[in-house]
Amino acid sequence: MLTKKKTFWNIVFLIVVFSLTIYGVFHGEDPGAMMEAIRQADIKWLIPGIVLVMFFIWGESIILWYMMRSFQIRLKKRICFLFSSVGFFFSCITPSATGGQPMQIYYMKKEKIPIPVATVILMVVTITYKLVLVVMGVGIACFGRGFMHRYMEEVAPVFYLGVLLNIFCVGFMTVLVFHPDLAEKILTRGLRLLERFRFLRHKEERGRKLRESMQIYRETALYLRNHPGMIFRVIVITFIQRLALFTVTWLVYLSFGLSGTPMWDVIILQAVISISVDMLPLPGGMGISEALFLKIFSSVFGSVTLPAMVLSRGMSYYSELLLSAVFTLAAQGYYMVKARSE
Repeated sequence: MLTKKKTFWNIVFLIVVFSLTIYGVFHGEDPGAMMEAIRQADIKWLIPGIVLVMFFIWGESIILWYMMRSFQIRLKKRICFLFSSVGFFFSCITPSATGGQPMQIYYMKKEKIPIPVATVILMVVTITYKLVLVVMGVGIACFGRGFMHRYMEEVAPVFYLGVLLNIFCVGFMTVLVFHPDLAEKILTRGLRLLERFRFLRHKEERGRKLRESMQIYRETALYLRNHPGMIFRVIVITFIQRLALFTVTWLVYLSFGLSGTPMWDVIILQAVISISVDMLPLPGGMGISEALFLKIFSSVFGSVTLPAMVLSRGMSYYSELLLSAVFTLAAQGYYMVKARSE
């Protein structure tokens, strides 16, 4: 669980990054003209965008509910939705989304879900979540040369870096899962080297935690081998979940009455931004996401690129942050009432 002190500093960091983002994006711009352009956007296209954000959060809750049933854990879908909301909220406010899963495990413990089971489920969710980005990124890099030349020449290095970082992450997690003994040897030797060169102080507790982590990866590998059909279905749900969030930008495009750019071009460009920023140590890719949007979509949105960015990011990230915050508070209230009644 995140300590109160760590949560406080994460929120401070979020506010600082948000303030710098606001300054960087809007410095020298005419706020009045931007707001006038936003007011002209057709709300009938924006409301479905908020629905898609809710669907994005709900999609993970269905995955959690579905996988828990394989462990004979019967929970109501609304409880899994609270778990999902907690994960998204703390992922949104912590660098590289590191805070989501610890908080999900904390709340899962309140439902008496064993920590190893919760960890294995969330490990599978993480692997599939990043695997979908890797597949999309590699697909764009290999088969979308013309597409990249048309839209992405200026941001191609950032995109390739994002693809490589995601490939490394998925590859590393795959080694941890399917070759835990090899991974344990590599990590143990690495730990000893850090201790030998005085980068870390020697602690037996650190070695014990490493061995416990390796056991979790062994259990994850066993789960993956025993449930290939389920893993495939989780990947499909994750892919649909991701596409739903990327489609928000297409709805913003329609809200301005624009035409001429195919729907899939807009969706793929939004995917490019997510792939590029996913592994960066910034909460929600804040700052770099806005900068990439303004670069990539300038030829798509033209004079309304800045208002389009405000609406797109406002719905796909900031409304997600707000909605997940509301349901995180609901989760806290629910378990406080439950604890008193018990």
